[in-house]
Amino acid sequence: MSLIDERQDFSDIADVFLLHGSMQSPAFLDGRLCALLALKNVTAEAWLDEVCLSLGVDQPKDQASAERLLGWRKQTLDALSASEMNYTPLLPDELFSLAEQAQGLKEWTQGFVEVLDEAVDDALRQRWSQTLLEALDDLPALSQIETDIDDSPENENDLFALTEHARMAAMMLYTEQHPGQPQVEQTDTPVH
Repeated sequence: MSLIDERQDFSDIADVFLLHGSMQSPAFLDGRLCALLALKNVTAEAWLDEVCLSLGVDQPKDQASAERLLGWRKQTLDALSASEMNYTPLLPDELFSLAEQAQGLKEWTQGFVEVLDEAVDDALRQRWSQTLLEALDDLPALSQIETDIDDSPENENDLFALTEHARMAAMMLYTEQHPGQPQVEQTDTPVH
């Protein structure tokens, strides 16, 4: 089984970044990846170029790193286009403090919003539903969230709700830009 078939998590990608001498969080690039897949269908080659540019290298150090970075793109695309609507942003998990998780969400949102700012014009926005527009309009505020938070149940619940909002906005954007993908079941059709 190749690395492309394995489920990548935040630590897997962060390890690849470290191997390339980068201490940056993958969350920012994951936000960009999600928006790029929704708006431009970024190719595997273009994605590898973007990651390498961000890491300050010409190409991945080795085949395993390249496969992991390409697997990250494939995993994100598969989740965005799946009928299960199970896409989740690549963020620090429960092994990290809530402050680190909040910082990851903040960076993910910054990356996502950056692509929206680069790629979306008024003509495109006019084709989107009011629900999507409202969800996307909330994201710039999310990119400014306070990250110096204590590990408390209340903060954990708030962070979960904010992450869920970002996740849903990402899936709605993908779905509206790719009608028929995923094949979302219509719940308002009468049952015979």
